[in-house]
Amino acid sequence: MNEVLVVDDESQLLRALRITLTARGYDVHTAATGRRALAEASTRPPDLVILDLGLPDIEGAEVINQLRAHSAVPIIVLSGRTSAADKVAALDAGADDYITKPFGIEELLARISAVTRRTAPDDCAVIVELGDHQVDLGARRVSSRTGGNVRLTPTEWRLLDALVRHPGKLIGRQELIAEVWGPVGAEDSSSLRFYLNRLRHKLEPDPARPRHLLTEPGMGYRFEP
Repeated sequence: MNEVLVVDDESQLLRALRITLTARGYDVHTAATGRRALAEASTRPPDLVILDLGLPDIEGAEVINQLRAHSAVPIIVLSGRTSAADKVAALDAGADDYITKPFGIEELLARISAVTRRTAPDDCAVIVELGDHQVDLGARRVSSRTGGNVRLTPTEWRLLDALVRHPGKLIGRQELIAEVWGPVGAEDSSSLRFYLNRLRHKLEPDPARPRHLLTEPGMGYRFEP
């Protein structure tokens, strides 16, 4: 990962991030509007996007949607919006991580490192059976035996990936949280339950009585093929 596109309408923040990330070896490009960011990403595809939601022309969530239409580039949202609704909307649109302002530069660097590891291509073409679905870890795709693919958000995919890579293994709550959201500013248990419930509704025949994505009360979570 080398090319980073930073999108924010705060000129001082853009300058600070350009200086800091450049000093860490990144080739940094900046944009103060959503349209400029999309044009920049089209002509010079970045390896990572750091994006504010409150842009002066179009919403950051719409920028994510348009980027996701043709790119799997990792996207970290950097926003002053702290509501759960804004966070869920950004992650559902396709963001890989969400950091609230104000933030520490070390936290941002840790999140960049975590996103880089999570989104790195997997050389192993592993296909896991999950009921009536096939999970292709190499292609990052879930397909149904009846035809068609199941659309997952990046957060849902990371959670599913963390579970299906260890069939039958009990994974502790904190271990799973760190695997999905990283060690810095890890999400709480309610977020983990929220996304696991969404996965069950998409993949389990009866979400109320899951057979594959299991909760072990007081212990953790387990994937049973």
